[in-house]
Amino acid sequence: MHTVICAKQTPSTTAILAVEEGKVTWSDPGGSPDIANPWDEYAIEEAIRLREKHGGKVTAISMGPEEAREALKTAIAMGCDEAVLISDEAIKGSDTLATSYVLAKAIEKLGDVDLVIFGRQAIDGDTGQTSMQVARRLGWTPFSLVSSVDELDPEGRTVSVTRAIESGRQKVKGALPAALSVLKEINEPRYPSFKGIRKATKYMRRELRTWGAADLEADVDRIGEAGSGVSWPEIYMLPPREGECTIIEADTPEAAASALVDKLFEEKVI
Repeated sequence: MHTVICAKQTPSTTAILAVEEGKVTWSDPGGSPDIANPWDEYAIEEAIRLREKHGGKVTAISMGPEEAREALKTAIAMGCDEAVLISDEAIKGSDTLATSYVLAKAIEKLGDVDLVIFGRQAIDGDTGQTSMQVARRLGWTPFSLVSSVDELDPEGRTVSVTRAIESGRQKVKGALPAALSVLKEINEPRYPSFKGIRKATKYMRRELRTWGAADLEADVDRIGEAGSGVSWPEIYMLPPREGECTIIEADTPEAAASALVDKLFEEKVI
């Protein structure tokens, strides 16, 4: 059983965002501006739990600049067996359409994958589209918004899950290979142990594989800005919100309430 998780490097949840010369920048007073996407930690944890139950291995993949190594380091420290960084100037500027193409090519290159797991979405883009786009490109069974993996049968090549839908919950069964996007309620991610952190540090230095567009035999017209369906010609900050505050003073609470009601009628709020 070979499971792949796709992790993304994102700004810290405490990072301060700004727009400079039409580009989004961020910094963190705490000194950690980039982290592994928090949603992806649930995908990592679920993949590790499935390996503990059914055997096999877990490979973490991240696409991005060299700094994306940190997301993979987190995955290895939590318990993933292997990691692959996809980094190339040619993929810079990829939207979800181009990103899903690159990730699908990487999964095909690994060759023996049974299951790929994503977090629900990334906290920077918030689209939640990449997982299902990858499933479509691979021709695999797609399961979105998974709240639990109820049964996995590697030999029978089936997986059963519970999905969150607007009106409640839905139990679904499909064939492997499959692609899942998971919700936070699926599990509680483990903290990396000291031993795991040491292992991850050593792994990243000696064993991490880095693939570029040429390694994936990717069509250059389908990656980066050229392969993207969406572009951002201009990015700007919203103007600050302005407002006025009126303090109602009165001798008694009843008088203050009466004055408030009169003011709301005057402003046509009620």
